[in-house]
Amino acid sequence: MKIEDAEYVLQRINQEGFHYCFTHYSSFNEIKDDEFHRLRLASLAASRVLETYIKDQSINGEEDEWL
Repeated sequence: MKIEDAEYVLQRINQEGFHYCFTHYSSFNEIKDDEFHRLRLASLAASRVLETYIKDQSINGEEDEWL
């Protein structure tokens, strides 16, 4: 990853928050780094799995969109 790209992503994380930055703010298509996108997608997938698990374990299985 280019230094400029890393600094840009860190600025977005600092302004938007880590989770929101990757789930709602941007897909960062302008960044041409395969490892970054592999890890970004893995993080999103893990978040969805955790959200599903927590909802499944809750008493009423709420479907609120909180992630």
